[in-house]
Amino acid sequence: MVHRTQHDGVLVVGAGLAGLSAALAAAPRKALVLTGAPLNHGCSSAWAQGGMAAALSDEDDWALHAADTVAAGAGLVDPERAALLAREGAAAVRTLATLGAPFDRDAAGGFSLSLEAAHSRARVARVRGDQAGRAIMAAVTAATLAQPHIEVRSGARLRGLLQDAEGQVRGVVIEQAGQLHEITAPAVILATGGIGGLYAVTTTPPELRGEGLGLAAMAGAMIADPEFVQFHPTAIDIGRDPAPLATEALRGEGALLINGDGEAFMAAYHPAAELAPRDVVARAIHAERAAGRGAFLDAHAAVGDHFPDAFPAVFAACLSGGVDPRVQPIPVAPACHYHMGGIVTDEHGATSLAGLYAAGECASTGVHGANRLASNSLLEAAVFGARAGAAAREAAETRSRIVRGAASPVLPDAALARLRIAMSAEAGVVRDGPGLGRLISLLDDLQAAHGACPDLTAARLTATCALARAESLGAHFRADAPEAPAEPRRTFVTLGAHPTSPTSIAAE
Repeated sequence: MVHRTQHDGVLVVGAGLAGLSAALAAAPRKALVLTGAPLNHGCSSAWAQGGMAAALSDEDDWALHAADTVAAGAGLVDPERAALLAREGAAAVRTLATLGAPFDRDAAGGFSLSLEAAHSRARVARVRGDQAGRAIMAAVTAATLAQPHIEVRSGARLRGLLQDAEGQVRGVVIEQAGQLHEITAPAVILATGGIGGLYAVTTTPPELRGEGLGLAAMAGAMIADPEFVQFHPTAIDIGRDPAPLATEALRGEGALLINGDGEAFMAAYHPAAELAPRDVVARAIHAERAAGRGAFLDAHAAVGDHFPDAFPAVFAACLSGGVDPRVQPIPVAPACHYHMGGIVTDEHGATSLAGLYAAGECASTGVHGANRLASNSLLEAAVFGARAGAAAREAAETRSRIVRGAASPVLPDAALARLRIAMSAEAGVVRDGPGLGRLISLLDDLQAAHGACPDLTAARLTATCALARAESLGAHFRADAPEAPAEPRRTFVTLGAHPTSPTSIAAE
């Protein structure tokens, strides 16, 4: 039995920073937030350590921030969208501070700013070193619960999108307490996060498996750049799933990457050494580990006894694995951290499907390109989440009869475990054609056995577009095609009549 209800406002799926920013911005219109986990749980926003990048000092301006964003994206960033993000960035940080986010302050009361890789200025506003995501989400959650126009329904898993005969999105199918529910609404905002849960080694909540991306693609939405997956260089390698993160701010403070022989190795890979772009650092660590030399982050001189207060999350994670970072180097490994690809949106969060908006990691706004600039993710979630909420509140109420929409199948745990291992092995830091081919064959087998699961569709988009891009660019590195293209081009794809067939994916 399917329960059917109607919501006359904005329907938001996901309760990270993008989703809650959208719900807050939908005022005075009603907003219904659907989330699988309780608020402030199960979202990457709450796990973010580094902070939010914005031009907040007299030595910085938005144009420099935009230029750094474009440079980091290896030729694929939309300059106009990067400028929009950077122009609105400082106001977004200040708004969060007004809501109660306790950003670190200097003696004069200004924001205490950190330098991170590929930034030309210290511009990352943080909270107690590595507590930014948790603190920001606590403030935004409190603000959300205080708003009379917002209703939050937890324990709701997205299972499908509802569309009318013209393809306009009219609502969602969710599963809650073992029951299926169809909820219609004038506008749907997907803020469902990334694809980290599709990888065996990830720094993100494991429940984030690209289901919003997959369902949007299966409904006909345009997808951009799904092959570009960012691997954080310094996940703490202590055998935990998901892997805890050693924030990039540690390298900004002067921590060094060393191998098992105690040799600092980054200068051999890039002139910027520890502050090289993330994709370069991730591949360097991968190479050291593959060569049997191991990789460690040595922060005993840079941070030392200040660890418990300066970086409490990193300190606690290390101790839980038997490592005291005050005196010992931290074992590190690259881990899936962020998906640059996603559902294509305009500057207001609108997708190619009428009635459907997207924000946060599941969206592709054009600001991340082939390699996201450090600490731009929370900023993008806040800026474009608010823009999507403001746009969606203007959506007109419609009474069109829904003609299609059903619950998608669920991938069993054993099959998911096989997929995660294969994604890390074949679509990881270093890729090649044969490996991606093996991955696609596995996806064929899993689909034949379990049906058109949206997480399989998300994985297929990633793998098929990675195979099609026979070149290396940013976070996408092909060992069998290491040269970068002369003129980088983005990938834009839609699915055909058979959405899970690899032959139906075509670049535009």
